[in-house]
Amino acid sequence: MLNTIKGVIFGHAVADALGVPVEFCTRDELDIKSVIDMEGFGTYNVPAGYWSDDTSMTLAALESLANGRLDYNGIMDNFCAWLGDGKFTPDGDVFDVGASCRKSILLYAGEHLSAIECGQDSEWDNGNGSLMRILPFILYTYYKRCEDPIQIIHNASRMTHAHERSLIACGIYAHVVWSILDDRSVEAVYRGLAEAERYYLGREELEHFSRLFELDFAKLPISEIKSSGYVVDTLEASIWCLLNSKNYKECVLRAVNLGEDTDTVGAIAGGMAGAVWGYTDIPEKWIKTLARRDYIEELCIKACRKWYC
Repeated sequence: MLNTIKGVIFGHAVADALGVPVEFCTRDELDIKSVIDMEGFGTYNVPAGYWSDDTSMTLAALESLANGRLDYNGIMDNFCAWLGDGKFTPDGDVFDVGASCRKSILLYAGEHLSAIECGQDSEWDNGNGSLMRILPFILYTYYKRCEDPIQIIHNASRMTHAHERSLIACGIYAHVVWSILDDRSVEAVYRGLAEAERYYLGREELEHFSRLFELDFAKLPISEIKSSGYVVDTLEASIWCLLNSKNYKECVLRAVNLGEDTDTVGAIAGGMAGAVWGYTDIPEKWIKTLARRDYIEELCIKACRKWYC
């Protein structure tokens, strides 16, 4: 269990850090100079191993959930501590914040609403900002054997992204990861996708994800895969990378080198890859480079102890 939790969380964080230096680079640029190792600086003036908002918000959620109970307001308090005080960052500096996340956190801080009432709900608020931080909730619902786990996943998204398209994206990802945790294989992705399709059948917003449910999705050429910050593009790209890889390293390098939203596509693919191949498949050199790795491991250990049934 601990190896799995570490695989998922470190898998996410390491891939995030791999993508940070090349965020917003085009695919053509990365075709010329591909990411092959952990690097620093580049897009942001930060050293190698530094993560972005993807991992900061993931750790903020994990710290609360690792206490063994679900407290949306407590998690949103952690998001406020991240945005306002730099907690859950590599060095106290917040250098990357999505617009919908910022609006929702400031709304919570200023209006004193419930955390799950703060999410932005327009069609233009379907960036990947809830998908990028949903893994702790997926792990929590799996190991705590929660009733109605999809409702928890949806509520977790609603904290920042409340449009149904974002809720479904998080739900599809959750079904895929739950299936992987049951089976520890790439093939489990297909079962998770099938379960998600059945769950959301009849919902109009599901049509935006239709390519994922096609039998030949994994065979699409790279030219058909977009890696933008739009939640549908991000989910498709990360799953496509996993389905076309044989180990953690191959998966996350494939994801990062797609270009554009490199840290988030990498992180979401990396979480799944960590679930499939485990913590020990993540290159040791990358883990040693990761900022605050001891703190991340402590959170994983605490979660394991509190979630063990």
